[in-house]
Amino acid sequence: MNHDEQDLNRRNFIERSMLGTGLTVGVGLAAGCTLDNSLSSPAWAAQSNDTKAVTMFPNMLGGYGPWAANIVGDAPARLSFRNAKFTDLEAWRSQAVERYQDCLLQPVSTPMQDVRVEEEFEFDGLHVERISWQLPYGPRTKAVLLKPAKSSGRLPAILGLHDHGGNKYFGHEKITRTTLSQHALMNKHQDHYYGGVAWANELAKRGYAVLVHDTYTFASRRVQMADVPSQARRGTDPVDDDSEQSIAAYNKWAGEHEHLTAKSLFCAGTTWPGVFTAEDQRALDYLCARPDVDAQRVGCAGLSGGGLRTTYLGGLDKRIRCACCVGMMSTWRDYLLHKCYTHTWMIYIPGLPLDLDYPEILGLRVPLATMVLNNEQDSLFTMPEMRRADQMMAEVFRKADATEKYRCSFYPGPHKFDVAMQREAFDWFDRWLKG
Repeated sequence: MNHDEQDLNRRNFIERSMLGTGLTVGVGLAAGCTLDNSLSSPAWAAQSNDTKAVTMFPNMLGGYGPWAANIVGDAPARLSFRNAKFTDLEAWRSQAVERYQDCLLQPVSTPMQDVRVEEEFEFDGLHVERISWQLPYGPRTKAVLLKPAKSSGRLPAILGLHDHGGNKYFGHEKITRTTLSQHALMNKHQDHYYGGVAWANELAKRGYAVLVHDTYTFASRRVQMADVPSQARRGTDPVDDDSEQSIAAYNKWAGEHEHLTAKSLFCAGTTWPGVFTAEDQRALDYLCARPDVDAQRVGCAGLSGGGLRTTYLGGLDKRIRCACCVGMMSTWRDYLLHKCYTHTWMIYIPGLPLDLDYPEILGLRVPLATMVLNNEQDSLFTMPEMRRADQMMAEVFRKADATEKYRCSFYPGPHKFDVAMQREAFDWFDRWLKG
């Protein structure tokens, strides 16, 4: 299948299931709006005579788009390090991270309990541990730890963050391989997004301990249809097997259930990012506490939903010494005007856009090593806003006198983390976690 056919399939899937590729929750396309990511000012912008805001049509809010875009504005947000008023890096970071945490509304989280190594074995030159733990809420979390077989001493480590992919039935299996007979859907998934490899395995082979866990609403942490009222099932029967047909039915239901999940979390006084960042931090606790891990040499990475989690975790937790966000970098303006229909409710943190633009959340980690990898034909974003996000990040790191700690690359092709991109990311980890 060529890239054009893949893109057509992706578009059809978004429109059919309101779930989308990578990160999605369905909202109908505005009239005349396409999945083109190459929007440029002459084609879609006109200068308003009344304000400095740019009037943009079509957009997700129609005639209200210019007004909403003007709320966010084009100037640095209130707590952006790009503001001239911020000159002390640590004082700025303390204030900005505090605001970020306030908006996240993370649920109170106690340490994980009853951590079990369920199974240990060797596969493809790697030592594999199947692990589970109990959080204070919900079902047990399943995870996989990979490291070179026969390794000794404390290893550098990576928290591997799985993608969304419109597939909540699976989690850690999306980026790992621990058997020759893995599910056919995971073979297809890895072929489509990862160049036919399980990138967590490939990184472990380079001398890392790599932990990959299921996060909230995925795989072992997914919402079971049998546990919700019939009104919320929308005529879909609970899934009890792992056939492709049943999994597709579950994933369609799970995508449509996202807006109800977000509403309920808001009513509970938390946010979806608040929940998954808390769960990712608990996994990080476990990884850093392992006797075979050097807690001073830990990083994280992920594509799409994993890139979102990298952005939010990397900006929040300084234990992440090196971060690589793949296929998930743009601006709030891009989401607001053009691309919210391609993205999940997992993204949004109410109130924060007035204080930090989306890339500046990841920028909270400056001067720690940070990489962003983009795809030029990624239909989840517009190219101008991906470029603007890169400019923001570069300015933040330049102001902190840490230019060498930031790198951004653009690759041809659609939404993916292929072997060439993996090679650059792994070399980046080697430089900052091994060098």
